[in-house]
Amino acid sequence: MKTQTYSSKLPLYKFVTFHFIIQALCILIFQRVHASPQRVISTSPAITEILFALSVGNKVVGVTDFCSYPKEACILPSIGGPLNPSTETWISLKPDLIIIQEDSEIIQKHANIFKIPSLTVSVSSLKNILISIQSIADSLGVSEIGRQVTDEIKIKINNYRIQLNQLKPRQVLILLSDTNDPSRDLYAVGRGTFLNELLAIAGGENVLPHTMAKYPKISKEFIIAKSPEIIIEIGPKSNLSNEGILVRKQAWGKYPTLSAVKNDRLYFIGADYILIPGPRLVNILDDLTRNIHPELFSKQLIKNQAAVTQ
Repeated sequence: MKTQTYSSKLPLYKFVTFHFIIQALCILIFQRVHASPQRVISTSPAITEILFALSVGNKVVGVTDFCSYPKEACILPSIGGPLNPSTETWISLKPDLIIIQEDSEIIQKHANIFKIPSLTVSVSSLKNILISIQSIADSLGVSEIGRQVTDEIKIKINNYRIQLNQLKPRQVLILLSDTNDPSRDLYAVGRGTFLNELLAIAGGENVLPHTMAKYPKISKEFIIAKSPEIIIEIGPKSNLSNEGILVRKQAWGKYPTLSAVKNDRLYFIGADYILIPGPRLVNILDDLTRNIHPELFSKQLIKNQAAVTQ
């Protein structure tokens, strides 16, 4: 009695058809996974500025209450702030990517709940800012633009380092201008910040010790004891007229023993970029350098470098 056998192999035409179907499915899945996001929500001013610097502002569908640059971002829908995000707005904007700073735990939690694809970035240091710019560029399919932006920032920062690294650092206190009364306790910029890194490059030495917090509250007694050579107030309340600057200096005049007061080395920077760890950080570096080492700006090289930051 013959035993009937069946071939385990598919006919050639069926095998080819099956192969092409599988290949097409793989391509489709790959495209879905790797497609560049088209509807992006930014959750901080720094992220917003990075997106527009990368020329992908047309993909941004939502920003925060605090995003004010560039002007194109100001007309976009607001998703609230890091502590009070409007998740209803998120859903209505139908994002395919939300970019989040690593310290924004509430936003990350909501993104996870609503299953919105997210990218977490850090802007806590100069190194992290540059990494984040490239990471965002890679995620949005503009890797080459990311490299151009980061390379330009690195070159400009290095130009300042070359000109300033041989100078003796000057003792500097940077204060956050959240009050107009220097007799009150004030918040200062500590050493574990990107602003402190820029201060060091600009030829300054932070008078705050390493043991203090990133943005500690300090007393007037502490300031008097340290007597910094230079005091720089930064933030929105430092955007002063000439008359306003005189008023602020008069307030500091209550402390005539301070070196910065005696030598009239009190400065105020209220530019909209001064607190933002984004692509305009070279402008911050330029402002700090002008206040700490103004004598350098008589040199043509520094003049040229300053021009590039405009």
